Amino acid sequence: MSQQPVLMPYADPAFMADPFPLYRQLREDGPVRRAVLAGGLEAWLVTRYEDGLAALSDSRLSSDVHDAADPRLLERLPATERESMLRTMLRSDPPDHTRLRRLVSKAFTARRVADLRPRVQEITDELLDAIVPAGKAELVEDFALPLPVTVISELLGVPVADRGDFQRWTDDMILQGAEPPDPARVDRAWRQMRSYLTGLLEDKRARPGDDLLSALIAARDEGHQLDEDELIAMAFLLLVAGYITTVNLIGSGIAALLAHPDQLQMLRDDPELLPGAIEEFLRYDGPVNPGIARFAREDVAIAGVAIPRGATVLVASAIADRDPAQFPDPDRLDITRQDNAHLAFGHGIHYCLGAPLARLEGQIAVETALRRLPHLSLAVPPSELRWRSGGLRGPVQLPVTFTSDASG
Repeated sequence: MSQQPVLMPYADPAFMADPFPLYRQLREDGPVRRAVLAGGLEAWLVTRYEDGLAALSDSRLSSDVHDAADPRLLERLPATERESMLRTMLRSDPPDHTRLRRLVSKAFTARRVADLRPRVQEITDELLDAIVPAGKAELVEDFALPLPVTVISELLGVPVADRGDFQRWTDDMILQGAEPPDPARVDRAWRQMRSYLTGLLEDKRARPGDDLLSALIAARDEGHQLDEDELIAMAFLLLVAGYITTVNLIGSGIAALLAHPDQLQMLRDDPELLPGAIEEFLRYDGPVNPGIARFAREDVAIAGVAIPRGATVLVASAIADRDPAQFPDPDRLDITRQDNAHLAFGHGIHYCLGAPLARLEGQIAVETALRRLPHLSLAVPPSELRWRSGGLRGPVQLPVTFTSDASG
């Protein structure tokens, strides 16, 4: 295997439109490849499914960025807030991770998610009511984006009047279109969001409601509870997990169907295929790209490749989820695919806690859009679609046309 690092061109719009030819080449070149990411950061890409699955369960690979040898990983976060930003399940290891996950799980229950179904359907229909008469829409801005931001804002208990600010801060931090995030905008947005969340938490303590933030404040486990920094970091994490990745799931999923008319028609004919279709969207073109970062606590070997202590290891789920050793004919979208155990939501103790909510929103959004937007098609050639840069891939815009039909 060549030890020359490969440059990952995440700022190149042509690459972001279709990164999979390069991903296929990297996987064929070897199970682990050195790569240069945005900002000159180096990482070791784990490109094959079985190795990725094992790496995500390997306790020698840490989720804590403090275990990284490259100081730039910490320096990319706002200087005054970086430590509090990292106090989440996503960036912690046992025993802190165990404590945090148990506390959050007491508030973010399966019942709470299941109870959201009628409201998610209502929000979905309201958004489609607004666009159906026109016979055309920009499905990211008009649908895929406002649906999850409304759901997660209601779940967290963010007042309606404040949701525009919430969305703007998140956009400034992570969703800056096809351009890489601007550090000054990221820092300013995080400070504004932290200030807002601090005040919101004070309000929830004084006047608890039937919302997730109030439940997180009240959560107790063996005498433990979340402190102020942990509550703010957890609210930020839930916002990101409950909003941005779902925007990309809905946008990329509908884009994939429009590029595969046979699969679109199959799903229209048999809506019972919808749960499997969502899993296939996650495998075929998942919202996290290329994958999940870990940091070597010690010298380790993955697939026989020596990786030094402190190195960044990127379990490249977007590459591994097209591994032909795991998924037959992996470059084909197949909504009837069986045994679709993709890595889009991770694996092991860090498996995404928000996965049930993302699946719920994805299923309702896609089913309702297909039912209420007859003859749905792209309004521009696929080559004109722009895709987000960086680690959260999805269409920036999705202009479509359809038959105007106001029936629900």
